[in-house]
Amino acid sequence: MTVSLAAVTALVVLVTATLSGIFGMAGGMILMAYLTFAYSVGAAMMLHGATQAVSNGYRAIINRNDIVWRLVATNLTGSIASLALFMLVSFVPEKPTVYLVLGAIPFVAFSIPKSWGLDITKPLVSPACGFVVTALTLTAGVAGPILDVFFVQSPLTRHQIVATKAVTQMLQHLTKLLYFGVLAAHLLPDANLPWWIYVMVAPLAMLGTTLGKMMLDRMNDGQFKKWSRYILVVLGAILIWRGLSLSLG
Repeated sequence: MTVSLAAVTALVVLVTATLSGIFGMAGGMILMAYLTFAYSVGAAMMLHGATQAVSNGYRAIINRNDIVWRLVATNLTGSIASLALFMLVSFVPEKPTVYLVLGAIPFVAFSIPKSWGLDITKPLVSPACGFVVTALTLTAGVAGPILDVFFVQSPLTRHQIVATKAVTQMLQHLTKLLYFGVLAAHLLPDANLPWWIYVMVAPLAMLGTTLGKMMLDRMNDGQFKKWSRYILVVLGAILIWRGLSLSLG
């Protein structure tokens, strides 16, 4: 770990945590893309999981009055089932797979018909969401846009969306740390990073989350949903291009 790599990582964590504080998803995708580029897949999954667990956990704390705990509980049941499946197959993705799945996620999310009725407040939809999103998180590191599909069709406000998603995403990233750091650690011999890098990024994730919260409060619901879509389309296209480049190169 060089000083320059640590400095760039710190800056990216701050910027992406701010984006996550606003939109609840795009920042995590950008951070995962950068970490996959700069580190091994195992190290990227671990550092991303730690950073996003802190970022989402802190975002949940500062938005705690808007958390819908019933949805968190039912979502968690699906996440546990997904983790059990991954433990059974012991799957670990390679870099091209991470980029391709990560980039495809926004387009898949936007192509899902509203007629499917994926409203997370409806019975059985929340655990199904937990299963799918956790599976994608363990494959690509992030699944925010898919998670968002289950929220944007709900009657929840933007503050309830960001707050409740923050808790569910924190739990998914803790699941990722458990899987890649313990359950599948024997498949990732190059995943170790110096302890101080985790200590360095934690307060930066919290600072970025605070800045993002301040900006979120100045937006209305229409602006929130409009900018989320634009950012994710551009980001998804870039990531797919990167994945194809690695696969064909």
